[in-house]
Formats: sequence, C-alpha cells, structure tokens
Amino acid sequence: MNLLSSTSVFSFYTLISRLLGYIRDILIAIFLGASIYADAFFVAFRLPNTFRRLFAEGTFNAAFIPSYTSERVKSKKIAKKFADDVFALLTIILLFIVLVVEIFTPFLVYLIAPGFFENTEKFNLAVDLTRITFPFLFFVSLSSFFSGILNSHNKFAAAAAAPIILNIVLIISLVFSYIGALNFAKNLSYSVSIAGIIQLIFLIFFTKNFYKPSFKFKIKLSSKIKFFFKKLLPSIFSSGVTQINILIGTIIASFQASAVSYLYYADRVYQINLAIAGIAVGTVSLPALSRALKTKNFFKVNNIQNKSLELSLLLSIPASLGLIIASEEIINALFGYGSFTKENISITSEALEYFGYGIPAFALLKVLSNFFFARDNTKTPFYISLLVVFLNIAISLSFFKQVGFIIIPISTSISTWAGVVFYIMLLNKKDFLMIEYSFFKNLLKIIFSTVLMSLTLFYGLEQFKDELDYLSQLKALYLLLIIGFVATIYLIACYLLGILRIKNYKIN
Repeated sequence: MNLLSSTSVFSFYTLISRLLGYIRDILIAIFLGASIYADAFFVAFRLPNTFRRLFAEGTFNAAFIPSYTSERVKSKKIAKKFADDVFALLTIILLFIVLVVEIFTPFLVYLIAPGFFENTEKFNLAVDLTRITFPFLFFVSLSSFFSGILNSHNKFAAAAAAPIILNIVLIISLVFSYIGALNFAKNLSYSVSIAGIIQLIFLIFFTKNFYKPSFKFKIKLSSKIKFFFKKLLPSIFSSGVTQINILIGTIIASFQASAVSYLYYADRVYQINLAIAGIAVGTVSLPALSRALKTKNFFKVNNIQNKSLELSLLLSIPASLGLIIASEEIINALFGYGSFTKENISITSEALEYFGYGIPAFALLKVLSNFFFARDNTKTPFYISLLVVFLNIAISLSFFKQVGFIIIPISTSISTWAGVVFYIMLLNKKDFLMIEYSFFKNLLKIIFSTVLMSLTLFYGLEQFKDELDYLSQLKALYLLLIIGFVATIYLIACYLLGILRIKNYKIN
C-alpha cells in the first residue's frame, strides 16, 4: 500500500464532492443569500450534516476499523459475525434517535439555534425543515458502516465518492425549484433525506463483494460488541471535535443576524482543505496502522505515523497560507453573485481568514487522534477533545459581545492548536511517537516551497486585481487560473526538493 497514492484517490473523489458542494452553495447564495430562509435551512441541515461529517469522515472508522481488523486477523467468519451484530444494533439505535428527534424537534432547534426563538417565523421554519432533513442521519450513519467495511479492505474510492450523491441531488433540487418557482428551502430539505437513501444503496452495492449484511433481531451483546460501542461514543466526540466546534459556533452565532450564513459559507471553503489534508490522510492511514499494531510490526507503525504527519503538513500548510492571503478573493469568486453583497463577502472572508490559521491544526488533529484510535484507545482523544471544546466555548463566550461572531473562527483555530499540543505531549509521554530526523528536514522543505507559493500568489492577486473585482463576470475563472498556477509552482518545488515522490510514502 502507498499512502500518497491511496490518499490521492480519496482526495480526488472528495475534491469532486466539495466542488459540487461549492456549486450547490453558489446556487443557494444566489437564490437565498443570507435571508431567514437560508439561516433556517442551514440550521436544519447543520445537525444531520454534522453527523454526516462525524460518521462519514473518520469517527465511525476510528472505532470500527481497529475492532473489525482484529476480527479479520482471526477469520472471515468471526469478522462477518461481528459486523452483523454491529449493523443490527446500530440500525436499532439510529431508528430510536430519529424517532425521538422527530418528536422533540422544537427543543432541539432551540438548543442549536437559541437566537432564533425571538423570531417566531424563523424558528418555526427551522423546526419544519429540521423534521424533514433529520432522517438523513439514519441513512448516512448506516452508509458510514459500509464505508468502514470498504476502508478496512483498502478500498477507498466508493466511500469517498458517496458524498457526491448528496450534492448532485441538492443541485437538481435547486434547478427544478427555480424552473418551477417552488419553495427552495423545503425542496432542499426533502432532497437531503432522499440523497441519504440513494447513498446507502450505492455503498451496499459496492460492499457486496466483501460483506453482505444478515440482519438479526436477536442480538447477543458479546464482550466485543460492548467494547466496540463503548469505544464508539468517545470516538464520535473526539474524532469530530472540529465539527462539534462548528456546531457550537452556530449556536452562538444564531444571536447575530445572518451570522449563521456567514459561518456556513466560510466553513464550506476551509472544509475542502480539511477533507484533503486531514480526513483523507487519516482515513487512509488508520487501517494500515491498525494492522501493523495487531501484528506488532512497530517499525512499520513508526513509519506510518511519520509519513502520515508529513503528508498532512505537505497538504495543509500551503492551504493555510492560501486561505489567509486570498480569503476575500476566494469568497468573492465563489459566492459574490445575486443576493450575496459586497458586505456579505467582506464579513465572510474575514471568518475564512481566521479559519485559515487553524488549517494545519485541524488536519493534524485528525491524524494524531488515529495514533490512539489504532491502539483501541478512544478515552484519551475524548479527554483532549473535551478540553478543546471547553476552551473554544470559553473564548467565544468571553469575547462575543465585544467583537461579534468573528470570535468563533478565531477561538476554533486557537483551541484546535491547543489540542495538537496536548496530543503531542501525551504521545511523547507514552512513547507512542518517535519523530524521525527526515521528518524535520522535509518540514523545512515544505515551508520553503510554501513561502515560494505564497509570494507567487500575492503577486498574482495584485496583477489581476481588476479581473477579480466584484462586478467582473470572469472572476471565478481568473481565480481558478491563479490558484492552479501557484499550486503547480508548489508541487514542482516539492518534487524538485525530493519530498513529493510516490516511493517516499510506500508503507508496505
């Protein structure tokens, strides 16, 4: 297995999904802007979408893959029995959760958007839309189970491609709503749940060569199943700490008009970088790391850990500088149309800039937590995540009145960097992480290449300032060309310096 090539496959499909998501969000920005309908839909979509990110982007894998891999080492029959029991119990739990939420939706909306309560129209709209979107949680969580099976067999393409379905369905919904002059927000909400069904069917089809579920109503809670679900709850919190921080940010931002929408649009952009630099590397490396630990191949364990960190920084450091330097141009080119005004762009780009400072930390958090998850330890990441979330809340609440919602991306980045420091300290204390000399040498090369890229980007933005103006019809095309050029400069520099070579990331 090659860490770089597998990450490239995962990143390719993830990038397509995020680009389609960008097209979806452009259409939402054009048709809904930062209106109460946009705010209500984003709140309704936030909760099931947060669970999608939690389950589909590593959380379920963090608990499932080490346990399933351990059973596969014994025999296929034992692994099948374990998977069947997990699938059956997960189905029952999810059905119960969806039923409870459908009944108590107003209380849930009040919890995640308390600022809406004073506006009856907005609050009731958010409640209605949340009831429509929430069944998506059931389908996407089961989809994550089948993705975990595929990832355990080093098959990453189908699992990475599945989220594309959601964006395609939502884009179709927006187009039909426009043509038929229909209710955009309500149709989008129905489309979310429909997409979840299609995505589940898609993954069941691709998993059939490795696993066919046998649903049993009589479930024997063996010690292995109990251990798995005992790990799952902490891993949901710890592996998804970035998403939890964003959810908390939404709650706090709901007290400021349009702030939920500003955060959503900024979040959409930096999540592309997180998906490639953190989620892709973490998802690909976890199965290999788990197998190496089960077979006690500690030389391979150390190699995977070092290469995972290096690849994560190779992808996240330039992304961070790119967002900081070009935040306004990016938001303008992506969303500066229709109902999205210059003022909206200015405020959203400021949020994106502060998220940009945390990109390497967001990515490292996903990778470093794997070093514990692969050892069947979900408690330590859970405690670190608690500290990160509490720190985020403390900073946000302390300064929200003075500086407004912009404190949310600032506190998110600061608290995430604190989490990285906590992880490194504990990994060193337990002797789980032995950093090789080559890692530091390659890190300097990455920084040099990033500086070269950043200077080129800054010059390009200055040269094409007029073409990137709000009123320019081709601003998105010019920005794409500039980003493509500076990315090429970065990749060439990395290749010439010897750090972007496929053979460097071979972990067999």
